Amino acid sequence: MKRTGILVLVFTVVFVLAAGGLVSANSTKLTLWTFVHQHARFYQVMTEKWNALNPDRQIELEASVLPYEDMHNKLQIALQSGVGAPDIVDIEISKYPNFMKGVPQFVVLNDVFAPYVDDIVPSRLEIYARNGNMYGAPTHVGATVAYYYVEILEEAGVDYREIKTWDDFVEAGRKLKAVYPDKFMGIVETSAAWTVTAMLAQQGSDLVSDDDQPLIDTPEMLRAVTTLQEMVKEGLLTTCPDGQPDREGGKGLIDQGVVACVIMPQWFMSRYLDEIPNMNGKVAIAPVPVFEEGMPRSLGLGGTGTAITLTAADPDLASEWLAFAKLSEEGNRMIWEDLGFDPCNTALWTNTEMTHNPDNAYNQYFINNVFDVLNEIKDEIVMVRSSSISPAINDYVTTVMLNELFEDILDPAEVLEDAQYNIESQIF
Repeated sequence: MKRTGILVLVFTVVFVLAAGGLVSANSTKLTLWTFVHQHARFYQVMTEKWNALNPDRQIELEASVLPYEDMHNKLQIALQSGVGAPDIVDIEISKYPNFMKGVPQFVVLNDVFAPYVDDIVPSRLEIYARNGNMYGAPTHVGATVAYYYVEILEEAGVDYREIKTWDDFVEAGRKLKAVYPDKFMGIVETSAAWTVTAMLAQQGSDLVSDDDQPLIDTPEMLRAVTTLQEMVKEGLLTTCPDGQPDREGGKGLIDQGVVACVIMPQWFMSRYLDEIPNMNGKVAIAPVPVFEEGMPRSLGLGGTGTAITLTAADPDLASEWLAFAKLSEEGNRMIWEDLGFDPCNTALWTNTEMTHNPDNAYNQYFINNVFDVLNEIKDEIVMVRSSSISPAINDYVTTVMLNELFEDILDPAEVLEDAQYNIESQIF
């Protein structure tokens, strides 16, 4: 317990903002927990905008950035005990079902969301809803895309725009290896399932079925993990330091320029801009390769539902601020302009004044415009299922199964059979 407490103390970052950056006498203090420092920065911006529009309802926002696991564990304890919870909290999508068990300890947001719901992708609202009640505000669509390091591909005679299928991807990787033996076509994750889940979606499958059954030992999963494992064996893919790109080691590997392709949700653009400086001006964005042309080329992955706890100091004010910050048109604009995320108000995707602004930092960093890609695949973005058994599935897949497949190189059929059995044993 002492170890966890120290981690929280060391890595917690606190941002405080009221009107004009100063604490006003009539402001209401609201506390917020998040696990992403970019989110805290965004919430500062939206609090400043709220205070400018609401001089009589000023907010002093104290946003704390905590380590991912520590924050969710601390939140669970606070909600169970009724003591110590923040007013507002970010909850990551794979953790969210844990907080919907029993009676949710969050404010129902239906009324404050009502003016905005017609403009927001319905499936992104549904992820954070239960029994007709909305408890969380989504952050982005999370469309999965491929990020290509164009320079080394061109030197290997590869045009990233010609990579349509996984067979094309393998052939591109072989050409790259012939020129750069010490570089890799891509990354395979062992502590996250971004690529595997995208490959399942292409085949019309997922990690969980419509009737809440784990989908692990399936032909679709076998095809996906066997394809990836074969690329690992051939040296075309490398396992990712820290298990996945959205960790310190993963971003460091990408920044070294040894990886030609990273398959991640669109929100990973913010990580490039903030934490991968050496790739500035060298990366293009494209649809994800598929097994067969005609399959859907994207999947909405990742996500953060922002909720208001029942113990909030002023739940009405906090709820109205949240709706403004994340669902209003102004909020959705800032989700792109500040965070670099694909906003859930997809009508903005065709607003070229916003999407193609030459002064936008993300437009300056990347070779091509991400919204050109998003609009191309807009009707192909499958949405991931989230259910009460999703956390248990995700935990086993990302702590055991993927390591057995890509680190230990065990037989895929046997690994999947064992995984199905072990997950079912835990759940049922």
